[in-house]
Amino acid sequence: MHKTPVPGRRAVVLGIVAAAAGCSSSGSRHTEPTPSGTPPSPTASPSSTTTGTPPATPPALPAATAWAPNPGDVQPHVKQRAVTLVSALGAWPPGEQGIAAARARIAALGYAPALADQAGPLLADAPEAVIEVVAAQYGGILDNTASVLVVCRSWIRGAEGTTVADGATVDVRLSRAEPDWTVTALHPSTPGTAAATPSAQETRVLADPRITLPPAAATDLRAGTIHTSVLTALETLAEQHTVDVSILRSGHPIDVFGTTRPSDHPVGRAVDVWRVDGRAIVDPATPRSLVESFMRAGAAAGSYNVGGPYRLSGATFFSDDTHHDHVHLGFRT
Repeated sequence: MHKTPVPGRRAVVLGIVAAAAGCSSSGSRHTEPTPSGTPPSPTASPSSTTTGTPPATPPALPAATAWAPNPGDVQPHVKQRAVTLVSALGAWPPGEQGIAAARARIAALGYAPALADQAGPLLADAPEAVIEVVAAQYGGILDNTASVLVVCRSWIRGAEGTTVADGATVDVRLSRAEPDWTVTALHPSTPGTAAATPSAQETRVLADPRITLPPAAATDLRAGTIHTSVLTALETLAEQHTVDVSILRSGHPIDVFGTTRPSDHPVGRAVDVWRVDGRAIVDPATPRSLVESFMRAGAAAGSYNVGGPYRLSGATFFSDDTHHDHVHLGFRT
């Protein structure tokens, strides 16, 4: 990790503006974005001669719009606090990489500078980075504490000016305070190493155009850490719907939030879906009938524990504020 001097206040503010532009709530099916704008024409360096070839200017990194909470979100300002922090940590203009610059960026926004030390993969060793928030969902929301799972993809300036796509999911922990909620900790995802040879089912799910996986979830799958029951359910559900996954394993709290009961996610036996057929679960405009039918389809596909924004009849189903923004499907085996 390169260390750079702490920038002046003006540079910090400019860096934060650039970071805030690096998040998006669109969550659209990912294709490699076309870099925005036209790169400036290359110019010769001071040492170049009239016969020399000027150095090529690398293409701009992809542009991203600002993330915004949905009108249907429970306590949307809590999500905004988490997203703003992750965005400031994971994006910077050319030359402002490093832990010192990251501390300065978030301090200018009112966050504890030491949180930058917990950013992990958000602080890539690269001279420039852009981050996009795919989704921000609750890992838990109680009266005085919360977990917001900020699902990201990112692009960094790699070797020789190339663009490298990556991404992480960050479990942002917050506590209620005045005048606003305070971020107390960050827990970035730690997916396993990709298996040498993925199974035929893993390969099918990764390639299925009706199943969208964010970077951390896709890495979970390539690492062979997701149970076949989850993959079978996703394939079954994708026969009738397009399915946008937010969380598989990494990035989720170890225990069900606010309890000591182990979650099914860290052992690879659960999936959270934030969007179905292009409609966000949390959006009040999404037909209730679509969400309820998807929850029932999840149960029919083998889930013993189906959570969502609506309480359906039967012991298999549950609902609470945490699951107001996604459908959770848990599996025993």
